[in-house]
Amino acid sequence: MTTEIQADSLTTSIKLTDVASVKVAALLAQEGRDDLMLRVAVQPGGCSGLRYQLYFDDRNQDGDVIYEFGSVKVIVDKMSGPYLMGASIDFVDTIEKQGFTIDNPNAGGSCACGDSFN
Repeated sequence: MTTEIQADSLTTSIKLTDVASVKVAALLAQEGRDDLMLRVAVQPGGCSGLRYQLYFDDRNQDGDVIYEFGSVKVIVDKMSGPYLMGASIDFVDTIEKQGFTIDNPNAGGSCACGDSFN
């Protein structure tokens, strides 16, 4: 069973900034498919113990929660959900860095490279 949630109505849900939403929508348009969602997951690994995974997915698994940000859907599995509550996904494009970033209030610490957390 998959649960769909209007993300702007929840204060404890995962958040996708407007900039990130525009970037995801542009990447989805390049893929040429309207059935894909941005899956955000937490997996064991990295030098701090846990790492984020962001990728496009067309599957709904039992326990998934889908958050809607306009035309963009973000899907989170039931195991990753507790780690991501209140987290904000942004997209930065500066001379120093380009890519998606995750500001997670649940992270007790992170590694120097920023790819993993605990």
